[in-house]
Amino acid sequence: MTTLTGEMCVACRRDSPRVTDAEMAELKPQIPDWRITDTDGIPRLERSFKFKSFSDALQFTTSLGRQADSEGHHPRITLEWGRVGVDWWTHKIRGLHRNDFIMAAKTDAMYAAASENADQSD
Repeated sequence: MTTLTGEMCVACRRDSPRVTDAEMAELKPQIPDWRITDTDGIPRLERSFKFKSFSDALQFTTSLGRQADSEGHHPRITLEWGRVGVDWWTHKIRGLHRNDFIMAAKTDAMYAAASENADQSD
């Protein structure tokens, strides 16, 4: 099994398949800190990340935005003092696609790197 962080997002069309329950059961353990939520009937992956300052949260948000743009897959990002909320879902299919799990895993890796860098600068 490959790790999700080593995969790239693929372009989705309106007829692209949503993840099945079996696929979700395989993928979810790779992103254990993410919750599967439902907003207006659309399943999403949701997680909140904590930071020591607004500046750290903003830097993470900017990095995540750049990564998302390079993958052609964009989340909802909520930036607050010391916290960044991220929701992944595939707009075209109004649900979850493998891309969402890939990007959630990459977001986790970015957060781990940002946390490590913050700890080293203290």
